[in-house]
Amino acid sequence: MVQTDETDRALLALLGENARMPVAMLARRLKLARTTVQARLERLERDGTIQGYTVRLGHSQQAPLCATVLVGIEPRSGPTVLARLRSMTQVQRAHTTSGRWDLVVIVEARTTEELDETLDRIGEAKGVRGSESLIHLSTKIDKGG
Repeated sequence: MVQTDETDRALLALLGENARMPVAMLARRLKLARTTVQARLERLERDGTIQGYTVRLGHSQQAPLCATVLVGIEPRSGPTVLARLRSMTQVQRAHTTSGRWDLVVIVEARTTEELDETLDRIGEAKGVRGSESLIHLSTKIDKGG
């Protein structure tokens, strides 16, 4: 298990605010030498704590419609259903879950027609037993995840 200390957590928090923050600025904010910050970044990347850097689109660039789709699948149909979901560009994430539903799928679409078609394609996929969709209306909390 990878051990992180308070300095690592502060570094990760700064990167969470702005993953493109220059090492020199990170060092200044953490009150550390630039070489120390660079070494920590390299270690966090090497041990897998940092697995990449990403771009978060502003609201004007994001798909305006988002839905959570709860999916029930037939026994032993997981790989087939997941392959189908992977092929759909509107599907952003899929998580296995416990309880009544087997998968939680996050879908983004530009129009209501595109969302409707995507929901139909998910429901018609071989191995899908049933689904329930929840269309996101407004965001009340967003911690960047």
